[in-house]
Amino acid sequence: MARIILVTGGCRSGKSGFALEKANSLGRRKFFLATCPRIDSEMDARIQRHKQERIDWSTIEEELELSTIFDSIPSESVVLLDCLSLWINNLMYDASNKNRDLTQEQVSEACLNLGKHILDSKAKDIFIVTNEVGMGLVPENKEGRLYRDLLGICNQTFAAIANEVYFLVSGIPIRIKPSTVNNL
Repeated sequence: MARIILVTGGCRSGKSGFALEKANSLGRRKFFLATCPRIDSEMDARIQRHKQERIDWSTIEEELELSTIFDSIPSESVVLLDCLSLWINNLMYDASNKNRDLTQEQVSEACLNLGKHILDSKAKDIFIVTNEVGMGLVPENKEGRLYRDLLGICNQTFAAIANEVYFLVSGIPIRIKPSTVNNL
């Protein structure tokens, strides 16, 4: 069973850098699972810059169907999933393109399904990055509030199954969950 490390915090708090540093220290074959959509030239430039920072990583770009990726990860690998925040955004965008709303029940089901695939993965260590968006003001519009709620549900699901959880503040990691038995 994989060891799961959830890394959360605000935007630009150092989450991805922390997860990369921890994962790089393990010295095994590494896979980076990127959920960021390519929406414009500025985002393309960011994606290229980040890929150059991960020269010894195999990058897999997938915006929606994350569960199936974990079925094909080789044994004893390290995986960094960056990030759940964009995955939830992508699921909401996909639903809106199909003229439907994404419900809390659908997100719970998708997160539980992904969690089961992660737990069953042959990977040795899986780092999951996500944003903490529930510490600020209540968003002023329906979509913003829905996103905050759905990401909160997702984050709680993965914090529950994680062996370790880190919260980053201004680049400083705070360990908020020690190693425990997975309880999915």
